[in-house]
Amino acid sequence: MDWQGQKLVEQLMQILLVSFAVVAFITGYVLGSFQIMLLVYAGGVVFTALVTIPNWPVYNRHPLSWLDPSEAEKHPKPQITNPSTKKRAAKK
Repeated sequence: MDWQGQKLVEQLMQILLVSFAVVAFITGYVLGSFQIMLLVYAGGVVFTALVTIPNWPVYNRHPLSWLDPSEAEKHPKPQITNPSTKKRAAKK
């Protein structure tokens, strides 16, 4: 999943969960049943999970191009210097 796909999934998840919460509340209020309200919301959560959790192809429309391993070998990794040795040299 690419970055744009992650953003889309996050927005879609929030919209679906809030929508199902509103629909569940209205349904539960009209029918006067707390159990029906919870069942409608639980169905919405399951539906939202089925839409957002799998890595559907629609979420990978902008794939990232990784650096080729042969190209990575041409560029050396930066060396990490130990800051404590610099402090000792500066004190002397």
